[in-house]
Formats: sequence, C-alpha cells, structure tokens
Amino acid sequence: MKRPVVLLTGGGTAGHVSVNQALIPVFEEKGYEIHYIGSHTGIEKELIGNGHPEVIYHAIQSGKVRRYFSMKNFSDPFRVGAGIMQALAIIRKVKPEIIFSKGGFVSVPVVLAAKLAKVPVVVHESDLTPGLANKLALPFSNQIFTVFEQTLDYVPAEKSTCTGAIIRPELFEGIREDGLQLARLSGNKPVLLIMGGSQGSAVINEAIRKDLVAILQQFDVIHLCGKDNVDDKLESMAGYTQFEYVTDGLPDLLAASDFAVSRAGSNAIFELLALRKPMLLIPLSAVKSRGDQILNATHFQKLGYAHVLQEEEITNRTLSTKFSVLLETEQQLIEKMKKSLLPKTPEEMVEMILLYRN
Repeated sequence: MKRPVVLLTGGGTAGHVSVNQALIPVFEEKGYEIHYIGSHTGIEKELIGNGHPEVIYHAIQSGKVRRYFSMKNFSDPFRVGAGIMQALAIIRKVKPEIIFSKGGFVSVPVVLAAKLAKVPVVVHESDLTPGLANKLALPFSNQIFTVFEQTLDYVPAEKSTCTGAIIRPELFEGIREDGLQLARLSGNKPVLLIMGGSQGSAVINEAIRKDLVAILQQFDVIHLCGKDNVDDKLESMAGYTQFEYVTDGLPDLLAASDFAVSRAGSNAIFELLALRKPMLLIPLSAVKSRGDQILNATHFQKLGYAHVLQEEEITNRTLSTKFSVLLETEQQLIEKMKKSLLPKTPEEMVEMILLYRN
C-alpha cells in the first residue's frame, strides 16, 4: 500500500528550516513519505538534504526581490518562473496530500505551483509582520498559521490562526555538563551564549571580540559566530569558545548557557523564551532588512522577556551597561518568561496541518 505524502518547503535561513525539522519526525511516525522542495545552494540543502536521509529532497530554481539595485533583479523573475514549472512537475509526480510552507523565497514557486495543481497549502509566518515571500504566497494558501497574535492584523482573517511558536523538543533535552565539556568551560562563571543567526553577524562578532577581555571578567562565553568567522587568534583564550555553527550539540550548549545575546529572528527568540534564557537582543538594522527583527525585539522588550540594543548604538560602554543590566534583572526576566504561553509541540502542529489535507 502506497504511503501518504506530505511536502514541506522553506529556505534561505535556518529559521525557515528549523520548524520543518521539528515536524519531520512526527510526519514519519504517522507513516508519511516526506518530500522537501528547496534551493540548490541554500542552507536548507545542507540541513534537510544532507541532514535528513529519510526525506526526499528536490532542488528547484528560485529568485528573490531585493531592496537594492542588482542585475539579478532582471533575471530572477525568469528563475521564479522556471521554479514554478519544476515545482509543479514534482507536485504532480509525488501527489502530496498537503504542502506546508515555512517561507523564504524558494517557497514562492512551490505555493504558486500548488495552486495550479489544486493541492492545499498551509503557510507558517513566524515574524510579527509577514515577510515578502509569505506576502506573495498568502493569496494562494488555504490556511495561515502565525506565531504572534498581532500578526493576525496583517493577514486574511478568514483563513488565519495564531498557533504560537513551535519548538524542537530536543532543545529541552540538553545536559549542562555535556555543554560545558563541549565548550571547554569550567562553569565557574555565568555562561553567555552569543548567536548571530545561522550565517553569523559581522557586527555582533566584532563588537564582542573588541570588548572580549572585559566581558570575560563577568562571563564565560560560547560564541556561535557563523561559517568562516572563527578567529584563530582567540582559540587559546581562557573562558572563550567559538563555533561556526552547531547542530547536534546545540541543546547541550543551550543547557550550559545562563544568558544569551542574539539577533531577533522569531524562531531563535522563541526558543530562548521557551528555555527561559534571559536575553539581550541586537536586531538586524532597518538599513539591512525590512525591520522585522526590530519589531520582534521591541515586542519581547515590552513583554519583559528581553533587553534590546540597536546595532547603531553598539559601543564598548553600551555593551558593558547592557550586560550589567542583564545580570541585575536575571530573575525578573525569568519570572516574566514563566508566565508566557507554552509553545506548541510538533505533534500538535502536525495535527493542525493535517486538518487541511485533501
């Protein structure tokens, strides 16, 4: 008997992939054959195509809309058109019951192709306001799930539901001692985890390293600095450990950490919230983005979950001040976090997705 098929899509950043990673084991337990449509070179190819052998990965052409002049703005519409035809061929071949789209520009051709093939699509929006890729996809979706309740003001009310965050269950299974061993830290000082997003942040990396001697007087530091961003000159510095990117060991590193400095991507900050990690958020500036991280960070600050430092305000003095405030308000932040809603389990999310299948 042929197994039912579910098709997942999303890519460009780890945030557009991590929710799908959480759902894959649940779909597999339910007997589904899982297919994934991503790009040829995006991070989803590494995380899904190489990291989940149980998933059948399909790569298609995709493009993006840039907020600056680029010659690729003229060629990318043709890539999107090619991607739609490639996705349509895949959908017609594998015949999924349902398509779940996490966003990112690779998802746009998939959602458009799904409409042509009359296959239902559930779109998931993590940020407070929809990103451009999801804005393009919303008219062609059957249902929209949001993380923030405020996002419902920006999406079609008749087919939208606030589900809250979805957190990978393995993040709760980390062991502090294993994390300290992996990071070669004693644990005698509070441990500060620095995260610049899946690709790292040059701004955060530079700011932390510039003030590292002073920071190490208060904290031990675990620095997730992004691919090719390890500074070899700092490898022997006591109390400081750097990694490009961590997958299998991440739950242990999170368990070992007492505080976090992070970009303000929705998935990352909701994971830190669920784990009750007091955080300093440094959102991507409006000059470099559509401002979604600034909105996310501001919202978390208003709720009392985090402190915020804008990129443009970073100096040795402002960092030092924020770290002192982070230490002083640790228990206040944790108490506020404890009152937040529990995240959805992957099992609950899959049940909601399957309500819309053919």
